[in-house]
Amino acid sequence: MPKSIRLLLLSLVSLSALFTAGAAEEKAAPKPKQFLYVLRLVSRLHDDTAWTDADKAIIGRHFAHLKTATADRKVVFVGRTSEPGEHTFGLIVFESTDEAAARVFMASDPAVAEKIMTAELHPFQVVLQRK
Repeated sequence: MPKSIRLLLLSLVSLSALFTAGAAEEKAAPKPKQFLYVLRLVSRLHDDTAWTDADKAIIGRHFAHLKTATADRKVVFVGRTSEPGEHTFGLIVFESTDEAAARVFMASDPAVAEKIMTAELHPFQVVLQRK
């Protein structure tokens, strides 16, 4: 067999091995799981007049945190009800590798970390979504 054909065959075998290895890596990467956390204001903040400047600053950091996570494609969506005080709650749907990492993400929310909101984590799956 001529040397040029042998080199061509070796190159093809090498490329095939690279593509096969790349496909195996893609399959091995776990698909992120979805989680939802529900946020509720602590009772002292049910009255709009009780909010301090420090509380408002925490909410600013909370919003910036979620905005960044959304831009980084970690968060699927964020929303809140428009009910007053004790009836209002927020929802954050996001992706994470596992429940432990999801809990870390939830705990890193400034509103949770600085204890002006409580948070409750749930496994979640978006089933239908409008385009």
